[in-house]
Amino acid sequence: MPLVTDRAQTNRNDSMTAQSSSPATRSTIARTILRLALGVVFFAHGWQKIFEYTIPGTQASFAEMGVPAAQLIAPAIGFLELLGGAALILGVLVRPVAALLALDMIGALFLVHAPAGLFADQGGYEFVLVLAAGAAALAVAGAGRFSLDARLFGRSQNPTLAALA
Repeated sequence: MPLVTDRAQTNRNDSMTAQSSSPATRSTIARTILRLALGVVFFAHGWQKIFEYTIPGTQASFAEMGVPAAQLIAPAIGFLELLGGAALILGVLVRPVAALLALDMIGALFLVHAPAGLFADQGGYEFVLVLAAGAAALAVAGAGRFSLDARLFGRSQNPTLAALA
């Protein structure tokens, strides 16, 4: 009789292992890792632009780098990165926020970093390219199950709201 119990326990353990390593679970874990890492980086850069460099300092830096409408764009980007980073960390409104952050990084790539080449140590675009790619991936894939989006919108009958999850 113990042999039957052991087999049943083994089958139950195998079933649990298969569920925890399913492609959907791995995808959710991967999206969560990406979302948290990007969220921390964007939040920190937004914080830096608003509270360390200050808005006037960031406006001056943007103007010096040749960013058009720096007086308007600098605070918008600072708050987008700060609040957008927080939204990614929490997993709320991830698709639209990530799309905006991807556009932010594409703008930084072309307006500021492209002339310096690829490597970041020379002012190049490698870092902003990776941030743009990660944000674009989240805009396409969504936040995953471990997010507020999944809790708020995941079971919505409204297709527009369900698309946010």
